Amino acid sequence: MRPRELGGLEELFQAYGIRYFTAAKIAELGFTVNTLLDMRDEELDEMMNSLCQIFRWDLLVGERYGIKAAVRAERRRLDEEEARRRHLLSGDASHALDALSQEGLSEEPVQQEKEAAGSGGGGVWEMVVAGGRKQRRRKNCSRGRSRMASMEEDDDEDDETEGAEDDENCGGGGGNERQREHPFIVTEPGEVARGKKNGLDYLFHLYEQCREFLIQVQNIAKERGEKCPTKVTNQVFRYAKKAGANYINKPKMRHYVHCYALHCLDEETSNVLRRAFKERGENVGAWRQACYKPLVAVAARQGWDIDAIFNAHPRLSIWYVPTKLRQLCHAERSSAAAAAAASSSITAAGVDHLPF
Repeated sequence: MRPRELGGLEELFQAYGIRYFTAAKIAELGFTVNTLLDMRDEELDEMMNSLCQIFRWDLLVGERYGIKAAVRAERRRLDEEEARRRHLLSGDASHALDALSQEGLSEEPVQQEKEAAGSGGGGVWEMVVAGGRKQRRRKNCSRGRSRMASMEEDDDEDDETEGAEDDENCGGGGGNERQREHPFIVTEPGEVARGKKNGLDYLFHLYEQCREFLIQVQNIAKERGEKCPTKVTNQVFRYAKKAGANYINKPKMRHYVHCYALHCLDEETSNVLRRAFKERGENVGAWRQACYKPLVAVAARQGWDIDAIFNAHPRLSIWYVPTKLRQLCHAERSSAAAAAAASSSITAAGVDHLPF
């Protein structure tokens, strides 16, 4: 079978030790990349058994695991690309920063699997995949330029209008026909939003729902003997979507996670902030920006280790620390250290010149 007739299987399997002729036999059975990605593990086992029976082909043990690993890695890659695309389309620079902060975490296991799988195809694979690599490099360069352009936009410009638009973009639209959700408005504690709006109590309730979905995913993973996620990852968002909670999505939940953190760490300050912004008629974007400063103050009182603060709290330990919050803490810590150093030098100079 000629390389062009493999339907993309050569690129899918090349880094996982799958022999070229094994991929050719799978293609002869009529399987494509899209078909394999939509199959469950049990169906993949049936496909491999059929391959052995029909062609009397001896599959290596590593090939059986490699096929499943390649399918899982490709699913994760597609999920990450879709998440980054949504972040870029949202036009919010903070979305792009959050996506970049998780990019390494999400893609690192995929890279480790590829390195561990080894190369089993030799020169045949290199000849087949050469053209596909050039196309991937061009696509990656294009995506990188778009992502950097989005990061350079000022975060404050979008926050002026995000109160009416951000959550509509997160909750509706897109290729998956996600249910359109009403936008958020600033509400006082216990207040129910009027009209086609959602209040902040409802927003915080979504984070509690994510925690429940994470527990369900962990229980399923334990039953199957798989590795349990400890934080809210793409796997949890996919499970929530399958459970019918289309209103829960990664861009929105990561966008307001620092607001939820303030609600958990200092509920009194959070409530005061909500009342003040409600009285002034401010939109949810301005309130979201204002939530950073009290959190930085909390970090200052606890040694600036914002990651340790998140991990020590039972409701925050399942969430990643937003990149912007970490950057603000680092900048404030540097400023405080510089001010302390300047003050100590002035004091020392004054002592040196005291008359005796």
